[in-house]
Amino acid sequence: MNVRSLFATRFYDAQIQQVALIDELEDACRGLAEEDQAGRAWSREHGYRGYTSYASLNDLPSRDPRFADLARLLNRHVAAFAAECAMNLGGRRLKLDSLWVNVLKPGGAHSGHIHPHSVVSGTVYVAVPPGSGALKLEDPRLPMLMAAPPRLVDAPEDLLTFVYAEPKRGSLFLWESWLRHEVVPGTGKGERISISFNYRL
Repeated sequence: MNVRSLFATRFYDAQIQQVALIDELEDACRGLAEEDQAGRAWSREHGYRGYTSYASLNDLPSRDPRFADLARLLNRHVAAFAAECAMNLGGRRLKLDSLWVNVLKPGGAHSGHIHPHSVVSGTVYVAVPPGSGALKLEDPRLPMLMAAPPRLVDAPEDLLTFVYAEPKRGSLFLWESWLRHEVVPGTGKGERISISFNYRL
């Protein structure tokens, strides 16, 4: 008998070793959360529990050298992930398309979604107080499982319907942009700060 695993979904989990850069990015994110009035207004209007620059600022790497340093670092990680996924890019490299800041207050969450028009998406975790919510990843076959029974509690990770990636300060997660994911509500007392981004061809 031969049983093979097919249609693998890659998930990239790395740790940014540049502690000073993470410190600088935390200062930058907190500064934006205080100064970006348009972003704060958008967050209030859309029920975002905290602050995001998603709809207000689209030039962070050119606006602030700290985000430019991060972008250069991300380029290398995303290139490694694309190679791991055996992406045929025709000799080109994926390009950073958007990058935004998230400052989630306790209890804040982000419902399930994908990132259309992108190839690779990801998040860098800048502040992760105890009790911060995990990144919940969903089996992309879920809408087609129909009468399939649930998996055993102790099933291998690659057979689970949902996988919870627990970040820590300096974590870098990457995934293909079609992979549905969400941020589960945190139970801690501090703000969870992250920087999310998309890459396109």
